[in-house]
Amino acid sequence: MIKIYNSLLRKKVDFEPLEKGKVSMYVCGPTVYDIPHLGHGRSATAFDVIRRYLEYRDYNVNFVSNYTDIDDKMIARAAKDGMTVAELAAKVIPEYEKDYGRLGIKVPSVQPKATDHIDEMIELVEMLIDKEFAYELDDGWYFDVMKFEEYGKLSGQKLEELKMGARVEVKEGKRNPYDFALWKLKKEGEPSWKSDILGEGRPGWHIECSAMARKHLGGPFDIHGGGLDLTFPHHECEIAQTEGALGSDSFARYWMHNGFINIDNEKMSKSLNNFFTLQDIFEKYDPKVVRMMFLQTHYRNPINFSDVLLDQAKVALGKIHGFVERINIYTRDVVDEPVWDADFTKNIEEARLSFVSSMDDDFNTSGGLGALFTFIKQIDSRLNGVRNSAIPKKLIFDFLSEVDSVFGVIFPDEEAVEEFLDLNDLDEATRSLIEGRTEARAAENYTLADQLKSELASKGIEPEDTAEGTKWKCV
Repeated sequence: MIKIYNSLLRKKVDFEPLEKGKVSMYVCGPTVYDIPHLGHGRSATAFDVIRRYLEYRDYNVNFVSNYTDIDDKMIARAAKDGMTVAELAAKVIPEYEKDYGRLGIKVPSVQPKATDHIDEMIELVEMLIDKEFAYELDDGWYFDVMKFEEYGKLSGQKLEELKMGARVEVKEGKRNPYDFALWKLKKEGEPSWKSDILGEGRPGWHIECSAMARKHLGGPFDIHGGGLDLTFPHHECEIAQTEGALGSDSFARYWMHNGFINIDNEKMSKSLNNFFTLQDIFEKYDPKVVRMMFLQTHYRNPINFSDVLLDQAKVALGKIHGFVERINIYTRDVVDEPVWDADFTKNIEEARLSFVSSMDDDFNTSGGLGALFTFIKQIDSRLNGVRNSAIPKKLIFDFLSEVDSVFGVIFPDEEAVEEFLDLNDLDEATRSLIEGRTEARAAENYTLADQLKSELASKGIEPEDTAEGTKWKCV
């Protein structure tokens, strides 16, 4: 049984989806006014792994994650850059697609844009007006939080104790400081849409995700996710307006939030000028190293980011990739029906159970990695004294592929098995260098062997020396 930490209840609970074998999941996506930073990558990776693991456990996951392509930040940045909001979104969204792709993030089942769902937003606001949850001021329509008795239930605070959070707007005439905009009337130079009841204008930020989730998942649905910073006010407001319009059982059943990225123990923030874009990091580190760094910390815990963390992830990933290469070398010429020690099968089954046990416990990736490294250590300890025909290559790689369907870091590229050169395909001069190095090593003339190795390296060819002989590969 998978256990999930439900932010709404502030405890771990058994996960029981609404429909057997299926999971409906909405994760708040980015506001596309600038290129993705490390915090975006952390959240995207956390929920990508959660999605992948649910699929690994044989659930059919309908994963919806949006692009916010209209809000105050979009309007301000577009004006600053001398372009329309639509042009800004068209410029920035491909940057997310590229960077998320490099991180190994699977494309959502549905990836809606806010501007494609204006009619659904208008409909929700009109429902709230009909049920007297909304009132009108001179600049638009607002949600009356005092009318929703459970406002604050996600953040766990009473209304009078709530602290002002991001995007809580100060506006004279509001009935309560925490009342939030549902619909903003048109201003000069801003995008707008017509509504007979609401007036010409644009949606408030919070109503966007409620409308997109309802459109693509209906209600209720299983999981709503996002960064911890969205708990209040965004997710709190989503709950209030959706349940106010549609009823108490109309929205998400499980709420999940990933932890912050901190820099020197302070939350990463553009306002503090202490943030890093993914592109900044990718210039120094392979995206798989960045993904590995995220995996090494439980998704709910903060990450105190530094180059040291990335270097540790790089070393850990190198151990995994080195193991993949060793298994490939030891088993390259394995026969179709190998004979092996039953302990190998036992190691695989124990590792699988340990991996599942960790991941079932609120998607504990650090525990899952622990299961993988224990497995690697067990297999490595037995390789030296075993003939290659006694190693079950397929079973080992099948298990690694299982784990990698969740983690997405185990294999250096898309191919699980590295291809080595067929010497018959090389030119005579290169073959002569290889043969000369082999003879030099056999004669223990290591100075000559190293010279020939350097010559081969200049041709882009390097050896892998093992107890089973030398294999050659392009680099």
